[in-house]
Amino acid sequence: MTPSQETSASPGTGTIPRAEEEPLSSPRAGQLPPLILVLGGARSGKSRFAEALVEGAATCGTYCATAEPKDDEMAARIAAHRARRGAFWHTIEAPLAVAEVIATAANPECPLLIDCLTLWLSNLMMAERPDDEECTRLHAALRDATGPVVLVANEVGLGLVPETPLGRRFRDAAGRLNQESAAIADRVVFVAAGLPLVLKGG
Repeated sequence: MTPSQETSASPGTGTIPRAEEEPLSSPRAGQLPPLILVLGGARSGKSRFAEALVEGAATCGTYCATAEPKDDEMAARIAAHRARRGAFWHTIEAPLAVAEVIATAANPECPLLIDCLTLWLSNLMMAERPDDEECTRLHAALRDATGPVVLVANEVGLGLVPETPLGRRFRDAAGRLNQESAAIADRVVFVAAGLPLVLKGG
């Protein structure tokens, strides 16, 4: 038996479980750190995990969505996401102006969730905006945020090297964005197959 097993609670023992032994999917109300970064691959469960963090810590949340409905399939995905989230969430659609949303919508009583940074970066590049400058503005806004912020981002560096120069530039920029965001985050969680692994600030 490990030391943590020896000191963990079980019914009837009279011992109290340590806080770090609570399930990550059931965060305690009011315990969100100022900035959380949730990473994962496609369909890893990262968005649901990030939503659960906010839903377990507040009575409302602001959802900053960066996806754009450029075709029928994406429009259907966005509609399904919005329906799943329900009345708890107030949604702000911001394909490009994420720093502005952080400056105006971050609130101690209503945490802000940004889903996702990777789509936001893609939008910047497709709009031919200077992504380095925009990322600097993003991180400045995060440092000045007046309420908890949860960031969601894709880990895109675990697959094959992209075939095109634009694809390689995007992969490199996404990697830098994730590293820079992780450096200023109070907690970083990697989600795979719906299971969270705390990388920082556990």
